[in-house]
Amino acid sequence: MKLATLNDGTRDGALVVVSSDGARFAPAADIAPTLQAALDAWSTVEPKLKARAAALSSGELAGEPLNEEALHSPLPRAYEWIDGSAFLNHVILVRKARNAEPPATLTTDPLVYQGGSGTFLPPRADIPLHDEAWGLDFEAEVAVVLDDTPLGTKAADALNYVRLVVLVNDITLRSLIPTELKKGFGFFNGKPSTAFSPLAVTPDELGDAWKQGRLDLVMKNTLNGKVVGEVRAGPEMHFSFAQLIEHVCKTRALTAGTILGSGTISNEDRSAGISCLAERRMIEIIDTGSASTPFMKPGDTIRIEMFNAEGQSVFGTIEQTVVKA
Repeated sequence: MKLATLNDGTRDGALVVVSSDGARFAPAADIAPTLQAALDAWSTVEPKLKARAAALSSGELAGEPLNEEALHSPLPRAYEWIDGSAFLNHVILVRKARNAEPPATLTTDPLVYQGGSGTFLPPRADIPLHDEAWGLDFEAEVAVVLDDTPLGTKAADALNYVRLVVLVNDITLRSLIPTELKKGFGFFNGKPSTAFSPLAVTPDELGDAWKQGRLDLVMKNTLNGKVVGEVRAGPEMHFSFAQLIEHVCKTRALTAGTILGSGTISNEDRSAGISCLAERRMIEIIDTGSASTPFMKPGDTIRIEMFNAEGQSVFGTIEQTVVKA
């Protein structure tokens, strides 16, 4: 099943179901007015939503043509947005570029941060940039949307609480982060509003690509019309979503609608390309001693999408242009 949120001018938008091919949609407000409302009552509304989605995909329900530009992020705001860094190649490159050793617990203890979740950008919205010196970067990721998840949830049970899967552009202001980290209290200003894919997809819709809490598909990243990355999201995700959920539930329960990200998708094979500009800059620093690739500036456009084995777009497209704020 695929779900989306129409950007109807209200704070939380209007829930719709989308056909499997992403071509058509049907309203679902009579089942649940918003995606958050659906998540709050998932056991009750899921069968009704699935029935409508099936009727739409079969042609029994005509629906309407889907225009992705009319959609918001599936959750225009969320109770929590937690992002991990489960691809160790990315962590290692970041540290190596600044002559720092990876943490001793790199392979045993996931890295996570808690981002701002009060406002998310629509997947086709411009990215406002106040100052080019802040170092605007895109970050292509996968994330899961959770149901109520109890304190102390273990990895063996964690995937039972995953309701939806989405793509992410975790926008980052790279030049602001080092100063924030030096304070020893995490970063805040370096992480402006995030954007998510137009479509949120249930794990069963992903078929064999959803494997043990990892999504084994290729993320295609296109910057200014040039493909800069075709990276596999599954095999090199060191910590699965099940492990990430166990980690973040160690000391707290999570509420329905919590979003948990994988971190920047990164492959050791350089020919796969990149999911963020910082990684290309890291490689340049390692190879030549200095970075030559600039961060994003007004006029630059990033496109993030993922296709299944049949070449069909699974989550719709994140496509955003940087504008001067």
